[in-house]
Amino acid sequence: MPYKEEKIKVPRFSEDAGFYTTKKRSKIMGKIRAKNTKPELLFRKALWRKNVRYRVDSKQLPGRPDVSIMKYKLAVFIDGAYWHGYNWDERKVKLKTNKDFWIPKIERNMQRDREVNQQLREMGYTVFRFWAHEIKNNLKTCINDVMMYINTGKNY
Repeated sequence: MPYKEEKIKVPRFSEDAGFYTTKKRSKIMGKIRAKNTKPELLFRKALWRKNVRYRVDSKQLPGRPDVSIMKYKLAVFIDGAYWHGYNWDERKVKLKTNKDFWIPKIERNMQRDREVNQQLREMGYTVFRFWAHEIKNNLKTCINDVMMYINTGKNY
């Protein structure tokens, strides 16, 4: 079943609206990690200690889940609060600069997350999405949720 929502169009980042030159902004953005973030490493190490073996950033699955366990058809994403729109309705009104770029950008990320979730579910996968701050503050609870799923085989 194809995803029905119309794709959000993200405008190009305007240099006029930004504070940095292209080179400087590129250097800043380059420091943002996409893989092996601290919350991901904490989560993976905790799973490994529970003797759960997994794949990292599996290219075979839509959205390249941060952790996937093929045996249990489980995909786990650990999302950053800013990039994936945590508490978005409240936070988007607080954006001060370049709103015309950032609002569609983050809303498109959220839309893509929904599309990926749907694709994975259609493939028979169960999807867990944890916020990075949940991993930092409640790692035990997040790991427990995954272990409950694995041990009981029940869908959430």
